[in-house]
Amino acid sequence: MAVYTEITDEELSAFLVGYDIGHLTAFRGIAEGVENSNFLLRTEKDGQESDYILTLYEKRVNPDDLPWFLGFMRHLATKGVSCPLPVCGRDGEALRTLAGRPAAITTFLSGVWPRHIHSEHCRPLGEALARLHVAGSSYPPVRANSLGPDAWRPLLQDAARSDRQTETTKQLLEELDLALNRILPAWPAAGSQANLPHGQIHADLFPDNVFFLDHKVSGLIDFYFACTDFLAYDVAICLNAWCFSEDGGFNETFARQLISGYESVRPLTAAERDALPVLCAGAAMRFALTRLYDWINTPPDAMVTRKDPMDYIHRLRFHLAAGNSGVYGV
Repeated sequence: MAVYTEITDEELSAFLVGYDIGHLTAFRGIAEGVENSNFLLRTEKDGQESDYILTLYEKRVNPDDLPWFLGFMRHLATKGVSCPLPVCGRDGEALRTLAGRPAAITTFLSGVWPRHIHSEHCRPLGEALARLHVAGSSYPPVRANSLGPDAWRPLLQDAARSDRQTETTKQLLEELDLALNRILPAWPAAGSQANLPHGQIHADLFPDNVFFLDHKVSGLIDFYFACTDFLAYDVAICLNAWCFSEDGGFNETFARQLISGYESVRPLTAAERDALPVLCAGAAMRFALTRLYDWINTPPDAMVTRKDPMDYIHRLRFHLAAGNSGVYGV
């Protein structure tokens, strides 16, 4: 979450006329994250206050994909997954335009995301991820992963063309190029002998996208990278995001808890387990590349939290050195 596009009180008031959610009493920008412009809205209707999230979709989100995202969230909510529910306007449409950007309002979820990850977070996370995969199996539309392996080389090339590079970033780009030469030939092919199960995945289930209440997952948010891909790739993303300490060390206990929670709902296949090292390396590559690109190119005055790419380059090095899936506690 972030704020790239500012909106005025007048623009927002005119926009909300199209909804039946009451009158605006407060709104503020949300600075966390890096992708879209997000605002917390508070409205009052019939004497009751309600909170909502207003999202303006920025350049990395393809407007043509937005109906898929919003439909996926609506589908998951009907299947019992706690996630934001898109709010339709008076015309029955959830997707609208504000300040020249595609925009949507979703319901607000209660809970707190964990600033410090502990073992007790990881099993509920794994269970929630598996439930998302099971619920998503009945959502038939397909959306290719726009930040999957086919996008990694172009992302690297885009970062290399920036005129804001330093000597350090040039060295990191060279390292990532060498790593890509290892990962891409080893990546499981759809329909190959690896035969990894496909389905709808979240693809960005970082700690700040998971809310907890009383040690239980109370909600999953930010579905704007969701897509159709290997289910185990989503597990690999979570292993990267949740199972490394602040000093860069891998926590096998966290990984065991995460995978145990996942398998209590949906057991991994033998092929998925065997593919974990390359899937984890690919997940680390994806986030190292997008973070490095944003680090180089994000304007200094943007109200946005830039994320250090080195965190994921350290993770990438760990996965490339992994001999087998046993290092993940499998």
